[in-house]
Formats: sequence, structure tokens, C-alpha cells
Amino acid sequence: MANTSTSVDMQALGEKIQQSSAFIEDIYTELDKVIVGQKYMINRLLVGLLADGHVLLEGVPGLAKTLTVSSLAKVINTKFQRLQFTPDLLPADLIGTLIYNQKEAEFTVKKGPIFANIILADEINRSPAKVQSALLEAMQEKQVTIGDTTYPLDKPFLTLATQNPVEQEGTYPLPEAQVDRFMLKIKIDYPSESEELEIMRRMAKTADKQELKPVITTEKVLEAREVVDEIYVDEKVEQYIIDLVFATRDPEKYNLEDLSDLINFGASPRASINLNLASRAHAFMEHRPYVTPEDVRTIAMDVLRHRVIPTFEAEAENITSEDLIDKIMSTVQVP
Repeated sequence: MANTSTSVDMQALGEKIQQSSAFIEDIYTELDKVIVGQKYMINRLLVGLLADGHVLLEGVPGLAKTLTVSSLAKVINTKFQRLQFTPDLLPADLIGTLIYNQKEAEFTVKKGPIFANIILADEINRSPAKVQSALLEAMQEKQVTIGDTTYPLDKPFLTLATQNPVEQEGTYPLPEAQVDRFMLKIKIDYPSESEELEIMRRMAKTADKQELKPVITTEKVLEAREVVDEIYVDEKVEQYIIDLVFATRDPEKYNLEDLSDLINFGASPRASINLNLASRAHAFMEHRPYVTPEDVRTIAMDVLRHRVIPTFEAEAENITSEDLIDKIMSTVQVP
């Protein structure tokens, strides 16, 4: 009997997910009007949105990172703020400040641009540590402190940050503690030849570009998140997530002795939590009521790449965190 009720529950959940995830295709269709290709980037931004996780996008300038994030905000009909990070940016420019009112002889709060639903932190690694730490509280605690008072941020609150590769002039490497707070770090590559031809044809015009229409509200996003929480994760899939994360910390246990001298720090417990959440969001986007090992494998690189820190020895041999994660994923047994 238990099996029957489980299958009925799964069927009911499946129908619920079919209904509540229908907007995913609408978002893709609307974004296609202004963005050519970049399906991977859009997919991962939606995973972050549904799993309540911040996303870090890395790529050279000109790859439509900013355009994609601002377009997504328009399609969701939400409050959006773009923050251009520069070396002279101050924490007050981000979170707001106290202003003295001479008439009333008291301080009043002027809230900063961080009081929005979607924040685009553009070129986040061009500003110094003080600004990074101000953003950190907002990202982690979903609140900011101005003077003696703490203010909760609106829901949903999502930081989508773009960063230039660290080798570029005028960039500060982000502290590991901050990078760890991003659920996903995605690397954006150049478009294909056919995509670039289409981009050139669309964009090489001086006339106004295509206008986007909102296809979903923030309330719908919050409802979808509740459904994502209901998605079923089997014990074997949970164990697979744990095995992938623990293989970054204790490679010998997983017959990966050759990685011991190449990994300086393994992934933190946030990696397990985020890999579970992001895999559920990925299953939701595929209109499925359960997580498969393939969901985990699809999203694992983006959850782990910024959390596995190679040693100097690995860097000397040009071995990146991606190389290490690839080796782990090809060795750890898939359920």
C-alpha cells in the first residue's frame, strides 16, 4: 500500500510541477527577443532564482552578461538595481546612510540601491574589501544595518554579480568567504560564429531595440520556490551529493590519491546544501517531481568550481579547479 500512495503522491506532485513550472518556457521565449544563444547562462540564472541562491558570472567584457541579467529582471516584473562597482565605491553608496535633518534635529535613513529584488553587482571585483563586506551581510543575512538599525531586504532578494577574469588590470580577487556565498559560479564563453552573426545583425542598428514584457510576478517566483522545496530527492542521490563533496576533502577515500597534493581546500558544507537545492531547481525546470543523478552532474561544476581551491603545485602544473572536479566526477560512482 505504501508504494501505491507514494506513486500517487509523486503523480500529484508531478501535475503540480507541470502547472507551476509552465512559466519557464515563457521566460525563454521572451528573452529570445533580445538575447542570442547564452541558453546556459539563462538556465543557471533561473536555477539561482528558483533555489534562492546568488550567482557569480565570470567572463570578458561584451558577452551580454549585464544585458541578460537586466532582461531577466524585466521579464519577472520586479524591482531591479544595477550597481557599477568601482575602486572609489563606498559601503554607504550600496546600503544607504543616515542623513542629519537640521529642521527636525534628528537623523533620517536614506536607503541605498540594495533595497531591490534583483541586484546586478556589475564588475564586482573592481571595488575594495569594505564594499565587499557590506554586500556580504546583505547576501548572507538578507538584511542590512544602517546606524543602529537592521532592515530586512525584500523577498525575493538575489545578487547576480559579474566579474572580469582576475588577470585583468584593476581587479581585486574576491575573498574565498565571499565567493563561497554564491550558490553558482558560471563561466561565460564567446558565442559561436553563427550566434555572433545573428548578434551583429540584431545589434548593429541605431534604432530602439526590442522591448520586453513581464511574463511572471515575484509572487509566482516565491510560489515556485515552495514547490521546488517539495521535489523528491532519493537517499542514493543524497549520498551521491555527499560523496562528490567529500571527495574534494578526502580524495584518498575515493581512490583519488593523486589529487591529495593538488587540492588545498575542499568544498564547504554550503556546497552540499547548494548542490541539493540547485539540483531540485534543475529538476523543476525539466518539469520533473524528483531529482536524478544527471541533475546533480549537470549542475555540480557550477556549484563546486569556486569552492575547490587548488594548491600552488597544481597551479604550477596549470591544473585548475575544473580539472580536479572533472576527475572527481568521472571517478565517484554514480547511483
